[in-house]
Amino acid sequence: MAGPLLRSGVRRFPWLCNVLLYGSLFSAGDATQQLLRRRPGQEPDWAQTRHVALVALSFHGNFNYVWLRGLERALPGRAPGAVLAKVLCDQLVGAPVAILAFYTGMSILQGKENIFSDCKKKFWNTYKTGLMYWPFVQLSNFVLVPVYLRTAYTGLCGFLWAIFICFSQQSGDGTAKSAFLWFRREEVNADGEPSEK
Repeated sequence: MAGPLLRSGVRRFPWLCNVLLYGSLFSAGDATQQLLRRRPGQEPDWAQTRHVALVALSFHGNFNYVWLRGLERALPGRAPGAVLAKVLCDQLVGAPVAILAFYTGMSILQGKENIFSDCKKKFWNTYKTGLMYWPFVQLSNFVLVPVYLRTAYTGLCGFLWAIFICFSQQSGDGTAKSAFLWFRREEVNADGEPSEK
């Protein structure tokens, strides 16, 4: 009974449902990365998660909703040429806008003096890392997912991305390598062996 009711709600209020789901999943990604990085006795930084939620709800969810619908109008259908063109447009235009908005928005909310500092340091690394993930996500999105659920699907996949980009914003350099090295160091520490210096 809940399934048809949920589908009906998403069809009647697609913008609201997509944006709320996107923002919730992105915020959960930040909370998850904090949980993974937390040391014993360390409290979660809920202000950080609120900042992520605000950026995701005010910009990313809305941008993705408008962007994905615009791509579908400009390049309709699921023919291979249309799908590949949508993926290419998404990576050349949508991805840079989303990365810039995230780092700049977080810097503004955190009250940093130079709001473009993280962008300058981490944009290219984050963009290149995203190219290993997002084209495959969007390929499946444009081929398999109905238009009215595409932002929600992007948010679902964005949960994993949020874990990475929130880590990068706080202590990484935007590369997958920095996240893997951090995770590997935590595994070694959990085994009681000394970590690499």
